[in-house]
Amino acid sequence: MTSIRSIADLRVNYSRQQLLETDVASDPIHQFQRWFDQAVESEVPEPNAMTLATATKTGIPSARIVLLKGLDEQGFVFYTNYESRKAQDLAENPQAALVFLWHELERQVRVEGAIEKVSDAETTAYFHSRPLSSQIGAWASEQSRVIPDREVLEQSYLSLEAKYKDQEIPRPPHWGGYRVKPYQVEFWQGRPSRLHDRLRYRLVAHEWVIERLAP
Repeated sequence: MTSIRSIADLRVNYSRQQLLETDVASDPIHQFQRWFDQAVESEVPEPNAMTLATATKTGIPSARIVLLKGLDEQGFVFYTNYESRKAQDLAENPQAALVFLWHELERQVRVEGAIEKVSDAETTAYFHSRPLSSQIGAWASEQSRVIPDREVLEQSYLSLEAKYKDQEIPRPPHWGGYRVKPYQVEFWQGRPSRLHDRLRYRLVAHEWVIERLAP
């Protein structure tokens, strides 16, 4: 087992790139698209993986990794079971935070925003674009519920697989998308001596203000 002392000694001196105000887009969605494209081109593993943080109405936090499945001028889109813990949090407190970490590029993006549900049409179109196994899985799993064992899950999957054989699988009414509409986005670029570059976009009166933060 790694000791506490050896964990504390783990360090990396970041030195790949820099992040200057003169080099970034005027709005965070376009800047994110630039960085995301570079992450894809650099073959970063699962560049759309992101930490999603939510909280209950009393402020109890929860975080997990989910996948970004859409990006537009309005924000960042992901899909889930509307009966899951994250969905319960978002029903009580429709605010969320996202974190993308592209370690190979020494980059991190933090997003804070309000939550809205994606339209039924957009959700249904995405659902039917998924592999059939994933469509069946959305029906088979009562996400976040306690189950007695894995066999229950696998039997549910096999039963549904037989039920929907050779026919279109309908979208479950309890499954759909959310959009995080950002009001703050921070781009972090690792730099030497822990003097990292941090540029924050903050929405003020419908305009994006770019600010440099101390690392």
